[in-house]
Amino acid sequence: MRNNHSSVSEFILLGLPIRPEEQGLYCALFLAMYLTTVLGNLLIILLIRLDSRLHTPMYFFLSHLAFTDISFSSVIGPKLLMNILTQSQSIPYAGCISQVYFFLLLGDLDSFLLTSMAYDRYVAICHPLHYTTIMSQRLCFLLVIVSWVLSSAVALLHTLLLARLSFCGDNTLPHFFCDLSALLKLSSSNTTVNQVAILIVGMVVISVTIICILASYGRIGATILRAPSMKGICKALSTCGSHLSVVSLYYGPIIGIYFVPSSDDTNDKDVMVAVLYTLLTPMLNPFIYSLRNRDMKEALRKLFIRRNFSL
Repeated sequence: MRNNHSSVSEFILLGLPIRPEEQGLYCALFLAMYLTTVLGNLLIILLIRLDSRLHTPMYFFLSHLAFTDISFSSVIGPKLLMNILTQSQSIPYAGCISQVYFFLLLGDLDSFLLTSMAYDRYVAICHPLHYTTIMSQRLCFLLVIVSWVLSSAVALLHTLLLARLSFCGDNTLPHFFCDLSALLKLSSSNTTVNQVAILIVGMVVISVTIICILASYGRIGATILRAPSMKGICKALSTCGSHLSVVSLYYGPIIGIYFVPSSDDTNDKDVMVAVLYTLLTPMLNPFIYSLRNRDMKEALRKLFIRRNFSL
């Protein structure tokens, strides 16, 4: 079926704009970042599962975010490392299309989960007496299921629109992964429908999630200001600080790349910024939630104490 639409059997990923003599150093760095991402987020999932005090809606969403971060990095990291180690920069057509799908799926899932977490913080601070009633187990599961369904639908839409395009000429991608916008520039077909879909769906997903997050924190700020106290401010900062840090790390690079106008060609700056949200942000999330969160630090301390006693 694919041969009717494309004569390209593989794409060539040019990778990162680094000198050959620096590839070994960067390979070690990216390997360390990937392993830290996987182990750090697995530790978060383990702590939440083992400590009954963390069986709350906030940590329920956090465990799903940790799983998403592991998967998101795994879509990009192993292939990047393999290309650097083997000096083979090719990726099969089917592998490239699959990478696009899972990249979009997990990226959008991150957005929806962060939005659900913002709503959870809003309810916890603005409606503390009704928190357990509003944030029921049923609602938490529903929010996660809806996040998966919407993310899958968006990813499937873009992937199907991409798969119908022809790639008959240049197969060189100036990127270290199969970026959707870079692929559209290579296509010999008319990509107007794809561009419109990216603009409309992307604006809706990013705008709606950012507006919901800002609205949640706007209400939180208004609630605190109505009865200002140092205790209330400290509680809000300890409760929301970690989430706000992760939101900033996640949306900052994405807005910088996809919403700030740039040249027609994918430049080195865009490629390096892409490293931030594909490798760096998922790695930093466990540190942000463990170092800034008292409950997580206590759960980690109990885990180490239990381990020492067992030895």
